[in-house]
Amino acid sequence: MTDTSTRTMGRKMTIGNGGTPALMAGVAGFGLGMMVSAGRKAASQAATFAAGDWFEGLKAEHQAARTLLEQLAATREEDVAKRAALVLELQYAMGKHQVQEEYVIYCVVAEHGHSDVAEALNTDHFEVKQGLYALEMIGKAKGPGFLEKVAAIRTAFESHVREEEDVVFPTLQAMLTEDEKKALTSRMNREGFKVA
Repeated sequence: MTDTSTRTMGRKMTIGNGGTPALMAGVAGFGLGMMVSAGRKAASQAATFAAGDWFEGLKAEHQAARTLLEQLAATREEDVAKRAALVLELQYAMGKHQVQEEYVIYCVVAEHGHSDVAEALNTDHFEVKQGLYALEMIGKAKGPGFLEKVAAIRTAFESHVREEEDVVFPTLQAMLTEDEKKALTSRMNREGFKVA
């Protein structure tokens, strides 16, 4: 087979025997990367999806975040690497969780006449994001105040979760038909998968 030259966006590109193995390897690598990414996303969303219901899925995510916060609270000053890994894991988990709530659940809460509640819950999320950012910065500086910040985040998180699980979400669940619950679960899982 002879080399064939073509011009693409002003650059000469040669296609032939020399480029085929590299091209095939690139395509295979891209395909493998896409499969790994999809697998990671599926694994990340699996617990929420397996719950089968938007409310149960969010409760499972609340418990996962609670566990990470407990692990952070049990660290010591010398556990710098462990703290950094746990903070990163918590930021990731909370980020995905917050997207699901903010892009889907809170919008439905607002649609059902409770936009003030949705706004307050969004504000709580922003405060947690600020707290996680501060926690990351304290950890990088290896300064004092890490466990105090963890305690403050835990307090704010528990207050927020209690409001959601005890008041807001049961109220919303009671307003929805079975078909609406299924649609809400599907939409929430789709949003979670996007950012997983």
